[in-house]
Amino acid sequence: IAERRARFRQLHESGCFLIPNPWDVGSARYLQSLGFRALATTSSGSAFARGRPDGGMTLAEVLEHVRTLVEACDVPVNADFEDGHAASEDELSRNVDLCVRTGVAGLSIEDSTGDAARPLYPFDEAVARMRAARAAIDAAGGDVLLVGRAECFLRGHPEPLAEAIRRLVAYAEAGADCLYAPGARTRAEIEAIVRAVAPKPVN
Repeated sequence: IAERRARFRQLHESGCFLIPNPWDVGSARYLQSLGFRALATTSSGSAFARGRPDGGMTLAEVLEHVRTLVEACDVPVNADFEDGHAASEDELSRNVDLCVRTGVAGLSIEDSTGDAARPLYPFDEAVARMRAARAAIDAAGGDVLLVGRAECFLRGHPEPLAEAIRRLVAYAEAGADCLYAPGARTRAEIEAIVRAVAPKPVN
């Protein structure tokens, strides 16, 4: 596990690489057989495979799913850990520790709440949650890569690029190793995000 985590960090330091999203053991092993050097779980794919909506799995089910993929593969696995399945920072810290114990090489924490009336955690709260995730990883040994996700494009924010950059810069300062704004599509958007958080890598 330690070697996989080191390899995952090296991949992020070495330049661009492709990381596909298996949804079960079969797809994970197949993608590994094609030569992908790392894999990432997908909250939507794993939920859809069970006939549920994205976000419809319990914490216990998510942890078991992640552990199963880690044990089925020889390459580093990153966990799509959604919002940490936690309402409070203390609960988030506990859940991140549980995720680290599955053997993942990385995990992502997003700022989406799952509540249509309040789709994003308020800025200060989202930053504090990222800081709590970083502290939990550090307490567990610090070798798991933390991905900070700003969900502004996907959640209908009126100024998605500007708000995503504001959040990603803050997440980087709070300890995220890699930054991600799913939904950014144009070259200009991606370049702006990369410049804003450099030298940290962008997914």
